[in-house]
Amino acid sequence: MKRHGTRGPAGMLLALTAACGLMLTGCSADRDSGAQKADTSYDGGGGGGGKAPLPAPDGTGRYEGGEREGEQESRDVAPEPDHLSTFALDVDTASYGYARRALDEGRLPDPSTVRPEEFVNSFRQDYPRPDGDGFTVTVDGARTDQEDWSLVRVGLATRTAESDDERPPAALTFVIDISGSMAEPGRLDLAQEALGTMTDRLRDDDSVALVTFSDEAETALPMTRLDGNRGEIHDAIDSLEPTDSTNLGAGVETGYETAVEGLRKGATNRVVLVSDALANTGETQADPILERIASSRREHGITLFGVGVGSDYGDALMEQLADRGDGHTVYVSDEEDAREVFCEELPRNIELTARDAKAQVAFDPETVAEFRLVGYDNRRVADEDFRDDRVDGGEVGPGHTVTALYAVRTRPGAEGHLATATVRWLDPDSRTPHEETGDVETGGLAESVWRARPRLTVTATAAYFADALRSGYRESALPGAPGLEELSERAGTLARRTEDADVRELAEAIRTADGLY
Repeated sequence: MKRHGTRGPAGMLLALTAACGLMLTGCSADRDSGAQKADTSYDGGGGGGGKAPLPAPDGTGRYEGGEREGEQESRDVAPEPDHLSTFALDVDTASYGYARRALDEGRLPDPSTVRPEEFVNSFRQDYPRPDGDGFTVTVDGARTDQEDWSLVRVGLATRTAESDDERPPAALTFVIDISGSMAEPGRLDLAQEALGTMTDRLRDDDSVALVTFSDEAETALPMTRLDGNRGEIHDAIDSLEPTDSTNLGAGVETGYETAVEGLRKGATNRVVLVSDALANTGETQADPILERIASSRREHGITLFGVGVGSDYGDALMEQLADRGDGHTVYVSDEEDAREVFCEELPRNIELTARDAKAQVAFDPETVAEFRLVGYDNRRVADEDFRDDRVDGGEVGPGHTVTALYAVRTRPGAEGHLATATVRWLDPDSRTPHEETGDVETGGLAESVWRARPRLTVTATAAYFADALRSGYRESALPGAPGLEELSERAGTLARRTEDADVRELAEAIRTADGLY
């Protein structure tokens, strides 16, 4: 299979969008509104005057069951001449972690909590990485067993994370939920143990602050350098005890106030929210909470990192806070997850390499009849806002990869250029915009999803699994999807082929889900 590297953004995308009669012009949208769902027209192109859904596994072209919020955008295919798809980058993985927790407990995850892009982004990729800040763009794909349908993968990668000694110092404000629900094993106790271990591993020139919230919020520890103060920090962490209700809004607001008071120039300033996100007191909606901290986010560039815990978890609220708060979310269910997040991922990826990053994929109308983006329902951006840098995108750090998967129906017998993907981002310090582009032709598609390069097959397997959980099918509604039993077997073979423990866990999760349907 052919892998396509990066090149300058000017040529093919501009020619293609001109051919489609589309102008990529900016508009005066508010910065915080751009990543919201607008209309279904920016997710697909079709060969007719009306919207046509992707074929269901039985070939009827119908979908069964009701729609959930955001699903219409994901499943509809818009009429011509729109052959653009635009979305804000997202490195969240919480949805997959929470689904695995539910399956481990012998229950299927709520379909509304299943976000395919977070399943896909939970697995290691092999994209080439740039030497400096910014991205590489890799576009590839493979044909499915359904005639004329392929899965096309757009892969974006940042530079490798620097060693801990080379990164800038960190100023981390931890906002810890100590409400009564956090007394359940695997919530506050898990966070305390991981935070204690992290405190021992952070550098002397790093700083931490601690904010707690239940029915009210308070600063338990102002911004404090690690050097010479680890004992004081450990005492503050060990003293946490669950009590009362969950005023998450007060916790986030106080957290940002504390972060601003302890702001360190030259350091990476971040708020880390640790909660089951079951808000029941004070402000319980994401937008009003974010409005209260808007100036802190915009003026000081303080990003929000959400860590979800608990078998009963407010997934939707945590996702909205992180997505609209210029950050991302993870979910931890056990000690191993917690150590990886707090002791490995957070310190390693403290700095940012790109702000307000967006991707736009232009499908060639000469070869593509229709397409749809798998997931990213809450991250869609209007096509005309792609180069409007006031419109919110995603924040990405070193060591990250972002993958977007498309189901694409090519025109019978069509050959040649298939798609061009462009990523646009702002330098985290100067806010200067940059772009990078990659493309793929029909000849670059592997003949089968199951015989493609291993990491592409992993991507397809994760997407098939997520779509099956979300749609309620024993089979995914994506083209060429096997049933869950076959998908589990294929994932097991893939795990042996890659010798990847994460893929082995995926195979086990699929097998468990198949047994629960």
